[in-house]
Amino acid sequence: MAIEVGTEAPDFELKDNHGATVRLSDFRGAKNVVLLFYPFAFTGVCTGELCALRDELPKFVNDDVQLLAVSNDSIHTLRVFADQEGLDYPLLSDFWPHGNTSRAYGVFDEDKGCAVRGTFIIDKAGVVRWTVVNGLPDARDLNEYVKALDTL
Repeated sequence: MAIEVGTEAPDFELKDNHGATVRLSDFRGAKNVVLLFYPFAFTGVCTGELCALRDELPKFVNDDVQLLAVSNDSIHTLRVFADQEGLDYPLLSDFWPHGNTSRAYGVFDEDKGCAVRGTFIIDKAGVVRWTVVNGLPDARDLNEYVKALDTL
């Protein structure tokens, strides 16, 4: 079960597609965070969602907001994926220990071994203010993220 609105977002420390360490707490007090979990790089729906974010990036990466996309792929896979698709925002690897961050947010599918499509909007105080969780085949509506960000 995914964590609920009003819950303090679990902190995490993950490597991005360039090998840099990213912590959720790095943004506390500075930026709202759109934390997006997706199953795997190089799959149809995931590629479509992440490229749609790329195409609207100023709405999700700016002085007030940071987009962080998390999958259970290795950093090496994420690096190639980001380069191939022109993704200029952090792709975080929840590869090892496999799925720990996805589990902390309640979006890890134990049977499939990957995260489901969960998105959490976290305010500057570190509190979850909006969330949506879709099944593996179901893309999310980016316009809903923008509406939720506008309420912060």
